[in-house]
Amino acid sequence: MVGLGGIWTFGCALAMTTLISADNVWAAGKETVLYSFKNNGADGNVPASDLLNVNGTFYGTTAYGGTSDIGTVFSIDPSTGVEKVLYSFQNNGEDGNGPAAGLIDVDGTLYGTTPYGGASGGGTVYSIDPSTGSEKVVYAFQNNGVDGAFPYDDLIDVNGTLYGTTTGGGDVSGDGTIFSINLSTGVESVLHAFSSEDQGGSSPAAALIDVDGTLYGTAQSGGEFGPGVVFSFDPSTDAYAVVYSFQGNGDGDSPQSNLIDVNGLLYGTTFAGGSGSPCDRSQSGCGTVFSVNPSTGSESVLYAFGNGGRDGANPIAGLIDLKGKLYGTTEAGGADRSGCNGVGCGTVFVVDVKTGAENVLHSFKNKNGDGTLPFAALIDVRKSLYGTTVGGGAQGEGTVFKIEP
Repeated sequence: MVGLGGIWTFGCALAMTTLISADNVWAAGKETVLYSFKNNGADGNVPASDLLNVNGTFYGTTAYGGTSDIGTVFSIDPSTGVEKVLYSFQNNGEDGNGPAAGLIDVDGTLYGTTPYGGASGGGTVYSIDPSTGSEKVVYAFQNNGVDGAFPYDDLIDVNGTLYGTTTGGGDVSGDGTIFSINLSTGVESVLHAFSSEDQGGSSPAAALIDVDGTLYGTAQSGGEFGPGVVFSFDPSTDAYAVVYSFQGNGDGDSPQSNLIDVNGLLYGTTFAGGSGSPCDRSQSGCGTVFSVNPSTGSESVLYAFGNGGRDGANPIAGLIDLKGKLYGTTEAGGADRSGCNGVGCGTVFVVDVKTGAENVLHSFKNKNGDGTLPFAALIDVRKSLYGTTVGGGAQGEGTVFKIEP
C-alpha cells in the first residue's frame, strides 16, 4: 500500500546481535523505547517526522490519530517518557490533515506543514503555540495549477521568512515548488516551479538548507537522467540551478532526504540506487549515503547499502554529523529479516566520513514492543540519539526511541 501521498512506500504499513561480515561490521547500540503511541482515539499514531528539541522538551507530529484521526502535534519529556497531545487536527474542511513533517521553532512559536487539508485540500502551513496548544492555519495552498500543493517536509526560517517545498502544484506540470512565506504579512510566494520536462528535477520531498544565503535541496525524480537531483536556489536573485543529476545504477536513485553541510560538502541519502546487491524493495540497489561538492558539482557515493539488506535498506531520512561520523536511519533492512513482510524493520546506522565504513547500531525488530520502520532523521541531545518509528511499539502505532551509541 502507498501511504503519505505516494512519496514513501508504507510498506509495511505507511509506508543486539554483534555480527561480522566481509563488507560491514555490525555494532550494537543500546536502544530504549521512550514512548509507544496508543490506539485509543485520542493519542497520535504513525509519527513520521523528526523530533524538535526546545529547552529539553521534544515536539513532533503524527500523520494519523487524534480526535479526528488525521494527525496530531505532540510533546514528550525525554527524561520521563511522558507524552502529551498538544493539538489534534480537525476534520472541518479548513484545518490541515496528515502532518508528515517536523516542526521548527521561531521565537517560541512552532511552525509545520500538512500535505493535505486546508480550504482547497492542497495542504497547509500552520503554527502552534506550545504553551496553550492553540493552532492557526498560516497559509492554505490553493492547488490551482499555479500555487504549490502537498508539502511533505520541514520548513526553514531565514531572517523571518519561511522557506519550503511542495511535491505537487506549481505550473501545469504539477511537479512541485519552492515557496516562501513572509511571517510579518502571511504572504506566500512561489519562487520556483519544478518541471520534469526541463531536466531540472521534480517532486521535491525534502526540506531545504541555508548555506551562506544559498538554499540547497533534493528532488526525488527528474534531472538529466531521471533519478533525481541536488539543486541550489538563490532567494536574492531567484536563480535556480541543478548542482548534480543522479544517474541511477551504481549511483544513487531517488533522493528524498534533506542535505547537511559538513566542511563545505553536502551530504544526504538516496532511497535506492548504489552498487550494492539489490534488496527486496529495489532492484536498483538499496540506497546510498552520498556527498556533493556544491562548488564543482562533483558527487561521490560514500556508502552503498546492499548486503542483502542486512546493513539497512532504503534510507528516507537525512543525516546528522557528530565529529566526522554521519548517523541516520533506514526505513527497511537490518539483521532481523523475518519482520515487516520479510524486508526487515529498519536500522539506525553510522558511516565514517573518512573511511566510508558503515556500522549498524540497532536493527529494529517487530517484537517485544520495539519500534519498526524509522522514516525520520535523528537528533542528538547530550550524546544520545533520539528518533521516531512509524510502526511497532506496544500497540503497533509507532514509537519515540533513544539510542546510546
